Formats: sequence, structure tokens, C-alpha cells
Amino acid sequence: MPDVIGDNVDRLVSVEMRNRGLNYNIVSGIYGEARREGGGRPLSTRIAEALIEKVKPGDSVFIVTGAGYAPESPNGEIDGPPGAAALARALFWGLQAVPVYVTERCHAPPVVASSQALGIMVRDFELAKQRRMGACMENAPVEQSAVASWAAEIFDKHKPAAIIAIERLGPNEQGLLHYSTGVVPKNWVDVSPLFDEAHKRGVLSIGIGDNGNEIGFGRIHPFMKKFHPYGSRTQYEGGTGVPSVTSTDILFAASISNWAAYGVVAMLAYFLQKLDLIQTAELEKRMIWACLDAGGWEMRYLTSRFIVDGTEGESSMAIIQLLRDMVRINISTPDRGLAHGKING
Repeated sequence: MPDVIGDNVDRLVSVEMRNRGLNYNIVSGIYGEARREGGGRPLSTRIAEALIEKVKPGDSVFIVTGAGYAPESPNGEIDGPPGAAALARALFWGLQAVPVYVTERCHAPPVVASSQALGIMVRDFELAKQRRMGACMENAPVEQSAVASWAAEIFDKHKPAAIIAIERLGPNEQGLLHYSTGVVPKNWVDVSPLFDEAHKRGVLSIGIGDNGNEIGFGRIHPFMKKFHPYGSRTQYEGGTGVPSVTSTDILFAASISNWAAYGVVAMLAYFLQKLDLIQTAELEKRMIWACLDAGGWEMRYLTSRFIVDGTEGESSMAIIQLLRDMVRINISTPDRGLAHGKING
């Protein structure tokens, strides 16, 4: 049954809704390759099962996000922080974990705003770890040369049971971060050494993305080089393509990264029989507006309109409602109602 439900969840969150001027008609192909490479089972099911197996009460879980930089988007974009917050909420209430947001200082305001809109306060480490007062946060150094040692230090400090990247840009084979259409942003920091550290320590790693330039897509890098419109080219001379070489244990590719995260939350809710791990549509609306108001803008036109990756905010609300109903129906006692006779009849 989990694979049946997970298949429907995956289908819902991987329905492509993109303007033809962007990387178009690619989501089903990328999702299909990620699923095939991972053994063929639904990706939301596999991730939820892995988290339940690895994460115990009191364990820390790193949630890494952040895409978009000044001057275009000084605090990043609307895709990423809401998904990170939804995961944090489900991990906090469902697995009694301690969510640790890991980001850059420029991306922190939308992450904090999204989290607090869902009722997960961002507190000092001791309050979060010892007294279950919410999540805490670690910000990356501003100098790339300090990132590797910082990654080792926060792994030693928090000893995470898992690390999840959602809409977090990862380096290509030249070591450069890219937007999805072959542009290198300014002022970026590459935090992929966190995932090198996870691999060395045997910590479960999960990557969530929607375009191939995010951490996790190293699992299907050869495919992305050939399949993606900017797989082997960029908008500048000498570029070798946007796909990330950073791999994770499991990769979930979907239409919008937030939606993939919501799919994982839905499967956690199913396995744990706790519908309210999935935020309501009204909470989703509240969170999107909080993220936008904190500077996590929509990435098409770089404004605070009620839009997520080109889709109206109401579409994200609808995705949440559909996921909640999927889970509600499937955790309910089997019941044919009055019109259809006995279940075993």
C-alpha cells in the first residue's frame, strides 16, 4: 500500500507547469530517471521510509536550502524555504527530531519567516536541542575557503542523523553554481562539502530539486548532461553546463521543489498516521506570504507577487489540500459507505 500511495503522491507533485520560455517538457523525464536509478519505487515513499528508519527522538536533521543571490534576488527565492519549513514541522512533530536549518546569511530571513509561519520557532541550539523549543540555524561562512572546516565542525556539534537539501544550488564539474538557464550568479557560496561530510560519516543524505542544478543531481549527472537544455552549455563562453555533480543517497526530482518536500511530508503523515503533519491550505497561504514578505521572492520577475515558480500561490494551496485528502482517505478505516455493500461481500 505505501507504494500505491507514494506513486500517486509522486505523480501529483511532478505534474509540470512551466512557461515554454523556460526549461520546458523535462520534469517527467528527470523524475523518471531519478526513480529508475533509485530502483523504481516511488521517491516520496523511499525518503519517508529512510527518515523513519534513521531519525530517532532527539536526533538533529540538517535541512539545507537557499537559491538566488544579489543583485537579482538578495534574499533568495520562494521555492525552497517553505518546503524546508514543512519538512522541519513534520520532523519536529512526527519524529520528535531537532530541525537544523543550514543556509547562508542572505537566505536566512525567508527561512525563518517560513518556519515561524508554521509554528516552528527558530531558536538557539541549546533551547532547540535540550528543551524542544523548535528549530535552530547554522549559517555558512562567507569565504569559500572556510566551508569545508565549518562543515566538519557543525557535523561534530549536531551529529545529524540525516541531511536534506531542498532547492540548494550545487556545483557543476567546473565547481560553479548556476541558475537553471545557464547563468552564474554573483556572491555565491558552495555548501556541497556538507554532503561530502555526510558521505564520509555514513549519514543519510537526501536531495530535492526541480531543474538539475541542485544538490542531489549528481546521482543522474550523465543523464542530465544529455537531457537538460543546459546540460552541456551555458549562456557564457566556456561553460560546461548547469547540472550539479553533488550526489545524495536519494534524489527526488519534481515539478517544484517545495511540492516534492510536501510529498515527503505526506508520506510521513501516512506512515505515522498523523494527518496534521501536513499543513493546511490556509497555513500554506500564510507561509508563502511570510516568505515573500521576508524577501524570498518569486524567481520569474523578482517580485513579491503570490507566485511560486511561475504557478499561482493558490496552486500550492491546492497541492496541499489534495495531499491531505490522499492521506486522510488512506489512513481512514476501510468503509464502502451505505450504498456499496459489505467490504468482503
